[in-house]
Amino acid sequence: MALIILTACSGTGKSTIVKALMQRFPTLKLSVSHTTRKPRPNEVDGQAYHFIDHERFQSMIKNDAFVEWAEYAGHFYGTSHQVIQQAEALGIDLLFEVDVVGADALKQAYPQALSCFLLPPSWEELERRLRDRQTETEAVILKRLAVGREEVKHASSFDYLVVNDQLEMAIDDMSSLYRALKLRTDHQSQVLKVLT
Repeated sequence: MALIILTACSGTGKSTIVKALMQRFPTLKLSVSHTTRKPRPNEVDGQAYHFIDHERFQSMIKNDAFVEWAEYAGHFYGTSHQVIQQAEALGIDLLFEVDVVGADALKQAYPQALSCFLLPPSWEELERRLRDRQTETEAVILKRLAVGREEVKHASSFDYLVVNDQLEMAIDDMSSLYRALKLRTDHQSQVLKVLT
């Protein structure tokens, strides 16, 4: 099973790139996280996230149901152990959309995972993208930008950095990383068994 950890500042285009990767690679599935934030328009429970209330999230923390969890911009997000176990049983590759804290926790639990930080081409462009979404208040936009500046300070700890300046190129870059991950020796062990 291949694991890809993808982190980005809010508004960098992470969700768009994830959708494109899912279309290109049927073997790659998005790990659906739990969150306490409200769904955005067109987000479906169980597909974008498992949308739950604060009380249930806290209960899951107490029951050690998460590999990683974090608070981000006033909301909680977490990756459950169950999602990874089910994917492993089915032989499915997983892509994780997580913040820097979640990425660190996942990388510690699964050191073989590939980690990538998706960067905006500039802070001005990131702000434009956040405003163009028209889904957040001014205060939330400013908070997301401030959080993003802090997150980028951790980018050098990731295996790879991809800049989303031109969307198609960023999608191609992420596709190349996935293909390379699948060619690693630990993923090609079945081929070696046949030949040796």
